[in-house]
Amino acid sequence: MKHASPDALAALQPLLEELRQVDDLVERKPGVFYRRGMAFLHFHEDPAGLFADVKLDGGTFTRRPVNTADERAELLVQVRHVSAPSGS
Repeated sequence: MKHASPDALAALQPLLEELRQVDDLVERKPGVFYRRGMAFLHFHEDPAGLFADVKLDGGTFTRRPVNTADERAELLVQVRHVSAPSGS
């Protein structure tokens, strides 16, 4: 599975804009986000569609589909939950 191309990232632009608003994420390259200095989220594409690899548990990448609006919204909810300050 290859990393997402510029065309694939363009299709994810609304999601990328939302991710850029998450306080503790830093986009080091287009579509590649770091959290606290560590790789946190990036995107892949293959014939089955677009996928995000994300470290929701802080240590291991898990693959999440991001082909539909619902899948993208769920990813954003999960990322915001992980990024929320303690006690929130």
